[in-house]
Amino acid sequence: MAVAARLGADAIGLVFYEPSPRAVTTAQARALVRALPAFVSVVGLFVDAAAEEVQRVLDEVPLDLLQFHGNELPADCARFGRPWLKALAVRPGVDLVPLSVDYRDAAGLLLDAYEPGRPGGTGRAFDWGQIPAALSGRIILAGGLTPEKVAGAIRRVRPYAVDVSSGVEAAKGIKDEAKMAAFMQGVRDGDKSR
Repeated sequence: MAVAARLGADAIGLVFYEPSPRAVTTAQARALVRALPAFVSVVGLFVDAAAEEVQRVLDEVPLDLLQFHGNELPADCARFGRPWLKALAVRPGVDLVPLSVDYRDAAGLLLDAYEPGRPGGTGRAFDWGQIPAALSGRIILAGGLTPEKVAGAIRRVRPYAVDVSSGVEAAKGIKDEAKMAAFMQGVRDGDKSR
């Protein structure tokens, strides 16, 4: 986490979804947050977690933003009084405009590839042509981004931000510093076209 911040990441994600190989405990999360410099946002990722579980994490870990990757309704996401993101799995035939209206109170919409039975983190891309141009300033693009693809993705989609996990890993849950540095360079290269 500290390496990502040193390389220029604006936000760090902590996964509070036990089945994920990237999951952290609240004790691990507190230690990671303590190692971060000022002005790096800490995002807590949840998948269909009970309200009590989200609140327990909030009581123990200083999170700036909540990210919901399950079937949470807008009211479920908003109940914690924190800014929140809603992850949407994009697949053929999905109309993102009505979903963006449903989740209009979200700080942003994270768009990821759809894979049955998986709430994200698949390492797969989706058809970026499905993203309405009107949403570009509100979305966080995820799904299959790698150091080689991120600059082109930014130029094409013009998202508010990008999100990466598996694209910068040496193995599931293990980040690779060289891949992280290359990814951040790709982000800078993509941003030059704005």
